[in-house]
Amino acid sequence: MLGLSSKDSGKIFFEGKNIDDLSKSQIKEFRLKSQMIFQDPFESLNPMLTVSEAVLTPLLIIQDKLTKEERMEKVIDALNNAGLQPGEEYLSKIPSELSGGQRQRVGIARALINKPSFIVADEPVSMLDVSIRADILNLLKEQAKNKQVSMIFISHDIIITRYIADRILVMHLGQVVEIGPGKSIVENPKHPYTVLLLKSIPEATDKSVVPIDEQVEYNVDVVNSGRDECSFVSKCPFAMEICSNQRPTMREIETDHFVACHLF
Repeated sequence: MLGLSSKDSGKIFFEGKNIDDLSKSQIKEFRLKSQMIFQDPFESLNPMLTVSEAVLTPLLIIQDKLTKEERMEKVIDALNNAGLQPGEEYLSKIPSELSGGQRQRVGIARALINKPSFIVADEPVSMLDVSIRADILNLLKEQAKNKQVSMIFISHDIIITRYIADRILVMHLGQVVEIGPGKSIVENPKHPYTVLLLKSIPEATDKSVVPIDEQVEYNVDVVNSGRDECSFVSKCPFAMEICSNQRPTMREIETDHFVACHLF
């Protein structure tokens, strides 16, 4: 989505423009408006750079005409907005002097300093202690709301995703299996894989209404065969012959709730 790696197929549009067709100046603008929050706060920061240098770097690339004082003011403001307060106290620190949560906040400050309109957050709390996950999630949610930032939040935890996302897109082995409002996906899941995700989380939903009673064994050895079939066919308790011969198309089964499954 950010052009950091080549896609296999399809098109990606940002503000109505295909990113493959952008001119050099338009690519620079795209880089200004789109940012990334990485999964691993221990690997995504250069251990040799201070917090000030790490957060300042994207600003230097895009807005090179600012004075030194203006740049530092923006760095401090970004740190404060990311929950590292007062920001002045963190400027000279290096990553080894910070906790995991503080490092991730530095990454968030770095992503926000150019005031982007689009952020990709890739598992931003999966490597953090449970006690600080809520703070980071609240920070991201607040930034998205108050700064009017659109965000793609990638996570394996559907309940965390429900907390932060307006809409949820469920994927299995690269296939989109269900799309809809977060509330609808969690409280009224339709695709067997979505149901399985929710069943695996204690107290996530009322198990008495979840329509899968069979035990489903699932492991990392499951791979996408690449054939024209449902990616979940080998593990689905409701699999039919058509599931092995034809990949289901996305259908709207309720208002704004789409499912790719031959059961519907």
